[in-house]
Amino acid sequence: MHPHLPFLRRYARALTGSQAHGDAYVRATLEAIVAAPEEFPADVDARLGLYRIFQAIWSSSHVEDEPGFGGDAPREAIAQARLSRLTPLPRQALLLTALEGFTPEDAGYLIGLPAEDVEALVNEALAEIEAQTRAKVLIIEDEPIIAMDIETIVRDLGHEVTAIAVTREDAVREAMAERPGLVLADIQLADDSSGIDAVKDILTEFAVPVIFITAFPERLLTGERPEPTFLITKPFQRATVKAAIAQALFFDEATALA
Repeated sequence: MHPHLPFLRRYARALTGSQAHGDAYVRATLEAIVAAPEEFPADVDARLGLYRIFQAIWSSSHVEDEPGFGGDAPREAIAQARLSRLTPLPRQALLLTALEGFTPEDAGYLIGLPAEDVEALVNEALAEIEAQTRAKVLIIEDEPIIAMDIETIVRDLGHEVTAIAVTREDAVREAMAERPGLVLADIQLADDSSGIDAVKDILTEFAVPVIFITAFPERLLTGERPEPTFLITKPFQRATVKAAIAQALFFDEATALA
């Protein structure tokens, strides 16, 4: 079960839009397993069982009494402005399949629906994404082919790419020149500088949602320091990037209230 925890934390954060809030759900999941180990699903693999317990806790809770709810309540309130347009279940189906890589059958097991219903929910979520508020996007990526691929995905979603930066210095300069509404950042940059440091520099100037892209996501999901809310694993699928972008903007105040 332990190897699957970093990725459950990634899913929880993407679903809630918050590190603290997502981690609180994961903590509640682990506490439930410890309290009643006999209820852990025995007929599926450990990863499916772990996510199934998490889904049960998520679906049975409410905004006003969710575990750990408090410090970032305004972010959840922001999300309410869009819940009428993109309901929780379609978002769960999209994130489970696009971000976490579950098949429609496995996702259906997790949320208690047939595979065909999962596919319909994913299509519903994708349709809602098409109507999402457009944003200006800064890409921080030093690999030209990957940068071009990300740029194409961003533009296909209807967003504007303000710049593609390849170093920490470039990233900060471009962000200050034209403030983006979203940042997509690689970890290792061209001059051996860090995308994490670039993002920290940018965030000292203004708030903006960030999606990190890395070949080693487990290194950023250790629980030992502040970690990214949105994280994409390389090599990535186009659907994964689309889902992460949509979810990051879903929870962003500027786009939610536009």
